[in-house]
Parts: sequence; structure tokens; C-alpha cells
Amino acid sequence: MKLVTFIRTENKEELGILQDERVLPLAEFGFAFADINDLIERASAGELDLMRSAQGEGLPLESVRLLSPIPRPRQDVLCLGLNYTAHAAEAAGFSKEAFGKKSSAPVFFSKRVNESQGSGAPIPSHRDITEKLDFENELAVVIGRDAKNVPEEEAGDYVFGYTVLNDVSARDLQTAHVQWHFGKSLDGFTPMGPCLVTADEFAFPPDLRIFTDVNGERRQDSRTSLLIHGIPEIISTLSRGMTLKAGTIIATGTPKGVGMGEETPRFLQPGDVVACSIEGIGTLVNPVE
Repeated sequence: MKLVTFIRTENKEELGILQDERVLPLAEFGFAFADINDLIERASAGELDLMRSAQGEGLPLESVRLLSPIPRPRQDVLCLGLNYTAHAAEAAGFSKEAFGKKSSAPVFFSKRVNESQGSGAPIPSHRDITEKLDFENELAVVIGRDAKNVPEEEAGDYVFGYTVLNDVSARDLQTAHVQWHFGKSLDGFTPMGPCLVTADEFAFPPDLRIFTDVNGERRQDSRTSLLIHGIPEIISTLSRGMTLKAGTIIATGTPKGVGMGEETPRFLQPGDVVACSIEGIGTLVNPVE
């Protein structure tokens, strides 16, 4: 099931199910959730089954505006750095001091997001403070219930679903500070979408093609099965001693092909269009302004 947050003529946020280029508003089926965070936290298994079986005429996709499936995450996004072997190598080539990995343990950092924009919304270039704007296509995992001390073999039971997340990064800010937080957290640096796909749509852990086009040029092309630290390990490790609340978003890392990885780095410029795609979820398209 593909869940979306959308706006139609009333300019009010609504929840819906994306089916064959049409959106079925959940309110028309008697579901009353304040927002997607409320749905993730409170929807019962029976209610989710009813949503999956929903049928109706719905709204043409072109008649609504899709927002990020989770426009206002309740917490910072938890992120994995250097989690594909080839990307770790290209990052170290750009700055060994900043990206030279000295441990086999996962690299975790957080990403502040006051509001996430959806597909079609612009990425601000912040030209006043950065000249090295970059993209990172990532599979984002959304936790469905509070998770604490989860064994790897049970990690799949805690996943609500998946979406596409562009971990937009200001490389000059990222490398100037010991922590990556600031260079990852400027306003507009967390586009997500186009939908949130429930976990039952994929085998666990999912093996999905992940690829990115910039101005129509293929720049990234890999599979999520190539993660160095897989989703079961990530959830188990993070939940040791730290409760992952329902709705927590985990960005699992990006494959090779980002702008800083080029022999001559190619950073995003105003007017560029970034299209991040993941098989079975869809394409997140954002112009740079």
C-alpha cells in the first residue's frame, strides 16, 4: 500500500492511498487520523488491512499536489554515513580527513528537519553559505512501533514502511565541522516521497534498485542489498539502549555517484533537476532554486 499526504483545492493536508495514478482520500472511508505520524502510531492491523482493500473512484493524481509523505517528522532523521563500499571510497577521495573511515562500526549522524518537502518542490541552494551543494539518494526506513533492544532477527517486525529520501548536503559545511549535522540540516535539505510504501509490499530486508538522474543524466545506480550495514543490523544497533519511537525515520546511506565523487566534483546549481528513484516506491523529483 502506498500512503500519501496531499493537498487539493481546499489547501488542507489530507491522507490518501495512491492507486494507479489516482488518490483515494482516507477520510472518505471513515478513517480519521490527524496526520501520517498519528496514523503510524495509532492505526491497528485491522485498519491497515481495511485501507489495503479500499476501492473507489478516487481523485486523478494530476488534480492534487503530493507533499512529502511525512511533512513534519517528530524527530531528527537518523542517518547512516558511508554505508555503500563504492561511495565510502569516493568520499575518502574527496576528503580523506573528513570521510576516511577508521572503524568497521556503522557511522551514525542526525539530520534536523523542521519540514520535509515533497516531489516537485524546490531544493533551496543556500548560495549565501554554500558553494558545494550535493545530492544523496537513500532508502528511508520508517519505524512502526517503539523499538528497544531489538534482536536483528526481529527487526522487520518494527518497520512500518519505506520511502525515498534525498539527503541533500552542503559539502563545504559538512567538511568544515567535526560533526556533519550542520551541513546536512539546512532548511529544505530533506525532500521525501513520492509516497510511503508499507513494509508488507517487500521482502525483508528489501533488495531494490536505487538510481538517480541529474538533468536526465544517470549519476547513481545500485541496489539496496549492497548496504554494508543492513537494515536488521541498523535497527538492532540503534535500539540498544535508545528507544526508537514510532515514526522514527532512518536514512540508510547513499550509493556511489554523488557530485563530490566525480574526478572533478560536480555540485548542484540553481536550475538543476534531481530525480531520485527506488524500485517499487517511485521517483522523487526536485528542482534546485
